[in-house]
Amino acid sequence: MAVKIFASIMIGSTETEMKLYEISARKGFHMFDCLSCRIDLGNDAYERDTLSTAKMERLIETLTEYRSIMEGYHVDAYRMVGTSALREIRTALITKDYIELRTGLKLTILSNSEQRFLDYKSIASQTQSFEKVINRGTAIVNIGGSSLQISVFDKDKLITTQNIRIGRITTRNRLYQIAKDNEHFEKLLKELLAHEIAGFGKLYQKDRQIRTLIATNKELQLLFRSLYPQRESLIITKEELISACRRIVPMNAEEIAKTCSIPTEFSMFVSPAVIICLYLLEHFESDSVWVPEISISDGLAYEYAIENKAVLSPHAFDEDIIAASRNIAKRYKCNQAHIRNVEQLSLTIFDKTRKLHKLGRRERLYLQISAILHNCGKYISLTDVADCAYNIVMATEIIGLSHAERQIVANIVRFNTAPFRFYDDLASFTSVSREEYLVIAKLTAILRAANALDRSHHQRIAEINVSVRDGELVLSVSSNEDLTLERGTLEEKDSLFEEVFHLKPVLHQKRKTL
Repeated sequence: MAVKIFASIMIGSTETEMKLYEISARKGFHMFDCLSCRIDLGNDAYERDTLSTAKMERLIETLTEYRSIMEGYHVDAYRMVGTSALREIRTALITKDYIELRTGLKLTILSNSEQRFLDYKSIASQTQSFEKVINRGTAIVNIGGSSLQISVFDKDKLITTQNIRIGRITTRNRLYQIAKDNEHFEKLLKELLAHEIAGFGKLYQKDRQIRTLIATNKELQLLFRSLYPQRESLIITKEELISACRRIVPMNAEEIAKTCSIPTEFSMFVSPAVIICLYLLEHFESDSVWVPEISISDGLAYEYAIENKAVLSPHAFDEDIIAASRNIAKRYKCNQAHIRNVEQLSLTIFDKTRKLHKLGRRERLYLQISAILHNCGKYISLTDVADCAYNIVMATEIIGLSHAERQIVANIVRFNTAPFRFYDDLASFTSVSREEYLVIAKLTAILRAANALDRSHHQRIAEINVSVRDGELVLSVSSNEDLTLERGTLEEKDSLFEEVFHLKPVLHQKRKTL
């Protein structure tokens, strides 16, 4: 590929930045320019639930300037995203539309799971040893404006990712009003953390040892770069972090800004960020914390470079989404042998019928997740499995999936057993678009057929050959098992598949010679 110029714009809680990258197959990708404007959207967003006119106009001016710079560089592609400061206001859709109309730039407001996925793609983009880092117990912690995200990896797999509603901006705004002094603020914040982190440890960490702690936070980057300007990487020992905490906590924002040369918009949130980081380091019993100097913008560029084959990612990020789904299934006591069997059968049918459904890699992922989670509702109720499964999926963050994508999966899971609803009915109580509805219909039909092939939950059918002939989807299996139940269930459930694909699923059994 020829050299391309890519721009990534990130609208955050305390700053709006644009990074420009050169991307090519020969040199990969590298940043050559970075612009940042400090706009404190977080205080408005978290305290008032909307953005003031003054800050909105400043944001529009900044983005308009960024667009002019992009035009000057003849940018080939760009992506602009908003994080929690835009996601959590009540006027999110109105604000998105206003920004797009005023600037002519398309804006994506990231869901929390999408934002965290980009966080660690940003980390992966900055180190060649990412695979090695997460092969041992690792926690990636994002200390955000309104929340704390903890993602635990072990043996190169994402074990869990959980969002805790304790952030550097919200805790400062809330606790500084009732704290007697800075030391009292530290005590109150640690009390809040103690309860939440203890719950996280019992439910998700258990006996897993966290050897490596990685913290992503702008205030920590600025602080430690100021304290250790000569270091190539900001790897901070426990002793250094304790020393920084003892030095910083007694100071007010103006003193921190002056002492550490940190802009006031950031300095006011340095203390809560340091306190949270130290608490987590001590909780996980890690010896040091790595504070990579990255932002979501790096993750956006990394994604673009991978999509354009300028970079080969050593890490299979989709596998993290699947691993997270498997852990959700384990949490709700799903029958592991059954879901793996249904997963394999549904993916085989999907792969062999691509000419019929014309769906791609992302939709295949939705189907795989749906197969993994399709009977999680039984944990809540054996008589209302469909609605319980839908509610579990909608209430559970699946890292890397947007809200709209999670809604697709939740509906596939629900309609696997519940009567299928047609578009006008479904659209009356959900935000599913017509395009998403068609995806739901096709994938539900495939999942129903696959699930029917293991109706007994005894995995009598492990492998199938799929062919289309004479108006039938022929599912051929070589087996000496009694498949009466599977054949009967497939015939009961074939109406949706037939309506969607105009093919009747038929099970052909060939006996093995003994």
